[in-house]
Amino acid sequence: MERAHRTTGQHSRAERHTPGPRSGAAESTSSGGADSLVAASGPRRGALRAVRDDDALVHRVARSRISVVITGETGVGKEVLARRLHQLSPRAPRPFVALNCAAISDGLLESELFGHQRGAFTGAESYKPGLIEAADGGTFFLDELGELSLTAQAKLLRVIETRAVHRLGALAPREIDVRFVAATNRPIELDVATGRFRADLLFRLDGIRLNLPPLRERPGEIVPAAEQLLAELAARDGLVLPVLTDAARRELACHSWSGNFRELRNVIERAALLCEDGNIEPRDLMLASRAVTVGLPVAPLGSGTRGGVGTVEGAAQRERILAALKAQAGNQTRAAKMLGVSRRTLINWLEAHGLPRPRKRVLKVVPSSTC
Repeated sequence: MERAHRTTGQHSRAERHTPGPRSGAAESTSSGGADSLVAASGPRRGALRAVRDDDALVHRVARSRISVVITGETGVGKEVLARRLHQLSPRAPRPFVALNCAAISDGLLESELFGHQRGAFTGAESYKPGLIEAADGGTFFLDELGELSLTAQAKLLRVIETRAVHRLGALAPREIDVRFVAATNRPIELDVATGRFRADLLFRLDGIRLNLPPLRERPGEIVPAAEQLLAELAARDGLVLPVLTDAARRELACHSWSGNFRELRNVIERAALLCEDGNIEPRDLMLASRAVTVGLPVAPLGSGTRGGVGTVEGAAQRERILAALKAQAGNQTRAAKMLGVSRRTLINWLEAHGLPRPRKRVLKVVPSSTC
């Protein structure tokens, strides 16, 4: 099992444990405990497996006041980890407020983030606390941090530096006690280098960085997570628990899972619906028929999808694997790059097709004979 790797409305969702009006701009949760969070959602439970081997680190980070940046591909469970950090922290009884940075416009930024006083602008008939102020004493989670505009970045930086928010129309700022946790699937350092993201804001937020590896790099977790999802779906819908056949297990283990746990959930829900006699076969997973490649050199393989061994798709994949290895003189890293997948995925394919892992060929240079 892999570890979390350490380096040093529309706007977001609303969900409250206490009665009261729901905000379309933020998801605010007063936490109960790690177990209750884990049980709340199937894919979230699977996503948490990525960090369980590193629980000591997660607990240490959770107990501190340090700001955190969580990185990883879409669907790996970044918000799950953010919630876990909140629930394991002394701030657990206080709100967890999540903001989708990609969905908030600059025009709504100040009112949504900082709030406003009555009469601050036309239509402001009563005072409204901003999202950051609503997280006072708790955790403010910035999802999709890299999508925040430069204007928003400048205003957020001011709040983080002063630990105070200034409502629109207010005469004085209001001090806040908020822990900031951010997540991104973008190459944030590249955004800094190209001027899309402020370096000073990154320095403020990036107290410690936790990286969640993609599901394809954790092949040992795929089948257990799928079985866990099946059990939860069966309990939820009152179904007889479907069983994955050995062939279906191999299909799941060899798929590249570009959508990570989010994609896995969709595949399992569909398979549970389509399977006959309670046995899930490869055809029920529909991995090959759903394959879509974006910007990769080899369409069937670039998506990481393989047909079942013995099928036409499987035979075609086998030939491409052999051709790539031959073209790269047996070098698996270069062959994987040529196929548009990771080296780990290529190794999984070799094992699935019963192909031996090749040795690099050494070219012998024979000196030409002199006459």
